[in-house]
Amino acid sequence: MKYLIINGSPRRKTTYGIIKQAKSNLNGEFEEVHLMEEQIPICVGCMNCIMIGEEKCPHSDKIQPIIEKMNQCDAIIIASPVYALNVSSLLKNFMDHTAYLYHRPRFFTKKALVVVSTAGAGHKKVAKYIDETLRHWGVNKVHKIALACGGKETLETSKIDKAAINFKKDVESRKLHSPKFSDVFYFNLWKSLAVSDNPMKADAEYWRKTGLVNCDYGPEVNLNIVKKLFSKLIFGFFKLVM
Repeated sequence: MKYLIINGSPRRKTTYGIIKQAKSNLNGEFEEVHLMEEQIPICVGCMNCIMIGEEKCPHSDKIQPIIEKMNQCDAIIIASPVYALNVSSLLKNFMDHTAYLYHRPRFFTKKALVVVSTAGAGHKKVAKYIDETLRHWGVNKVHKIALACGGKETLETSKIDKAAINFKKDVESRKLHSPKFSDVFYFNLWKSLAVSDNPMKADAEYWRKTGLVNCDYGPEVNLNIVKKLFSKLIFGFFKLVM
């Protein structure tokens, strides 16, 4: 298994300590991206990535190599400390640069482990935010380690180990889980925008080129009859409205 670690902490202390403890339970190859070292400029909100294509982002030379690493790995570990009840600015900036992945999801076979630490509160909220973002990207299953460490250097290794082992078993099983209804809903929202009378160029090209325009969800993922029907109904509704 190939694991990609995206570390959104500017330091290598508590959050990175949780990553290292989780890694000790996993087997495979690891590649680490430390966003502090990537020196990614602040997203300027130009919307080029959404409207024209991700290659037109003024910072694509920084972002696309990371996206390619995500394409090549089997699973992603993405981590952040809680800063002011949210993710770190490093991780938020990276996610801002990947806003186009909401419109053009792709990681349907990937599993992810979210790692969040805090000295106080907000860890569950932040883990939920990262979870939702990853599922919008298409990630199949998100596991979470969210710990309130109270500023202590000693970590609760039992909780970390349990979550990491479950993550490992899931990754190695290669089983693809059925998406949530909300995931199917948003998939069809973006698909309907791509086939609307006035679609965004990059969206229209992506959905046609990948063949996703003909799918009820990511083609590798099996939907039961209820979710297939739900997908078709939602797409029909959005297409009619738009």
